Amino acid sequence: MPIPRERTPYSAIVDRPPLPPLPGGNRIVFWTIVNVEVWDISRPMPRVLLVPPQGQIRHPDVPNWAWHEYGNRVGFWRFHELYERLSIRPTLSVNARTCIDYPRIMEAVTKSSWEMMGHSYEQLPMHLEQEPEKMIVRTLDTIEKHTGQRPIGWLSPGLAETWDTPDHLAAAGVKYIGEWPYDDEPTRISTKHGPLVTLPYPIECQDVTTLAVQTQEAQYFTRKCCDAFDRLYEESAKRPKFFSIAVHPYAAGQPHAIKHLEAIYEHVAKFKGVLTWNGKDIYDWYSKAPEKFVGPMK
Repeated sequence: MPIPRERTPYSAIVDRPPLPPLPGGNRIVFWTIVNVEVWDISRPMPRVLLVPPQGQIRHPDVPNWAWHEYGNRVGFWRFHELYERLSIRPTLSVNARTCIDYPRIMEAVTKSSWEMMGHSYEQLPMHLEQEPEKMIVRTLDTIEKHTGQRPIGWLSPGLAETWDTPDHLAAAGVKYIGEWPYDDEPTRISTKHGPLVTLPYPIECQDVTTLAVQTQEAQYFTRKCCDAFDRLYEESAKRPKFFSIAVHPYAAGQPHAIKHLEAIYEHVAKFKGVLTWNGKDIYDWYSKAPEKFVGPMK
């Protein structure tokens, strides 16, 4: 199976030709990704916030399941209110099983015209999927059945792939992925079924990385994201830039954290030339001049 470097050659950003201009004289794209997941109580939890006494995790792991469940019962609705108020249509990176377990969430995002992005059928590593090809198709079919929208984007749980995941995704009709956070710009990687576009999904400017993994205070998430935006905005004077954040209802949707998420949007609103796009918007813009971007065309 090809290693990542065999799917796309190295490209120094300073050696690239100019990108197509953004419409309307804008200079930077702000992409928001909301991750909604299903944590199956019969399995080990994808993440552990509360370590049990003596470090011995038992099943069922009710407290850590409840941490995630709070996000879908309460935290998500703080997100939804925020994006309704700001008239932003985020990308929803969603386990397809959410359509079954949390239909109220899917009803709300469908009504608000959020973009759907496949995030596997449930929150399970790709490496544990017995039939990944079938799971990918099942995910896309389920989301389309319940929302009327077939995702063109994909994000594997934990951004984790096997060697042949890109081939399976391209075979299923996926057009772009977020699990190659190796560049500031859209690029292409090769697969057995034609190229896949990689979009600049955030690995640093996301709440789980900052709040749960690095265990930073919520204020730091604001400062980190605003610092990243400021630098990218400065660089966007020379070529279009992309600033993205990823949030999870059980992390940034907590009552102590939500105002710090809101502060990021308040900061960005002070700047001119910012487009609030989702992944499909970025892909559509890319598709008008794919030859301007790096990566194999076949």
